[in-house]
Amino acid sequence: MKITGHTGLTCLLGSPVAHSISPAMHNESFRYHGLDYVYLAFDVAPERFEQAVEGLVVMNARGWNCTMPHKRLMYERADVLSKEAKLIGAVNTVVQKDGVLTGYNTDGKGYMAAVKDAGYDIIGQKMTLLGAGGAAASIMAQAALDGVPYIDLIARKGGSWDSISKVADRVNDLTSCKVNMYELQDTAQMKKSIEESRILVNASSVGMSPHEDGCLVPNRMFLHPELIVSDVIYHPSETKLLKMAKEAGCPAFNGMYMLLYQGAYAFELWTDKKMPVELIKEKYFA
Repeated sequence: MKITGHTGLTCLLGSPVAHSISPAMHNESFRYHGLDYVYLAFDVAPERFEQAVEGLVVMNARGWNCTMPHKRLMYERADVLSKEAKLIGAVNTVVQKDGVLTGYNTDGKGYMAAVKDAGYDIIGQKMTLLGAGGAAASIMAQAALDGVPYIDLIARKGGSWDSISKVADRVNDLTSCKVNMYELQDTAQMKKSIEESRILVNASSVGMSPHEDGCLVPNRMFLHPELIVSDVIYHPSETKLLKMAKEAGCPAFNGMYMLLYQGAYAFELWTDKKMPVELIKEKYFA
C-alpha cells in the first residue's frame, strides 16, 4: 500500500485497540480494490474523545469506527443517525462528509449476516437472547428490523438492565417485533423461552477467555436439536455453550463472522464497494 498526499483516512477509536483485527481487514480490502485509503487504530481515552472527533473532522477523515467505550458518546455526537442507531442508542460507524457526521450501528447487521452465512433463515422465527450489553442491544434491534417477530431477552437484573430496557421499549414501540424481558434467575422461563425459539444467542461476555467455564444456560437439557445456538464470543472459538450445543445435536457457530460482517458493512458505507469477504476470511479468519 502506497501512502500519498491524497490518501484518505479511516480509523478506529477506542480503548484498548491494540488487539483489533480491523486495520488488517480494511487495509487488505483497500488494496484489493486499489483504493487510496488507510485504516489506523487510535487508543483514545473517553475524556479526549471529543477532541479526537474534532481532529478527524478537521483532517477530513472519510469515516471511522468506534468501539468501547465510545459508542454511546458517538451516538450523542453524531449529526444524523440511521434507523438502527436510533433504536440501539449507540454508534459504531461514522461517515463524514463536509463536516456532517452520520452515525450507523453495523454490529447487529454483522450478526444477521453471520446467521445467513452459516446457512440459516431466522426471519419469522422466535429468538432467545442472553445478555444486556451493547451486543445484545444491537442484535435485538437489527433482528427486529429484519423481521424477527418475537424476542425473549434474558439478563441479570441490575447493571445494564435499565439501559437495555429502554432499547426494548423502543423496539416494541417502533417495530412490529415483540420483546419480552426476563430475569436470568428464572430458569423455568429460560427453558420455556428456549423451547419456543428457533435460535439462541449468547450476547453476553460469559464464557469469554480467560473464564471459559462460564455459561448462562444451566445444562444441555435446556437445548433441543432444532435449535440454532450462537455465541458472539470468538475467543475461545468454542465456548462452553457451543460445546453444550454440539453435545445436544444443535447447529452452532461463534462470533467470528459477526466481527467480519460488521466491518464489511462499514467498509461499504465509506467506499460504496463490497469488502472481499472470502479473501478476508481466508487471510484472517481461517
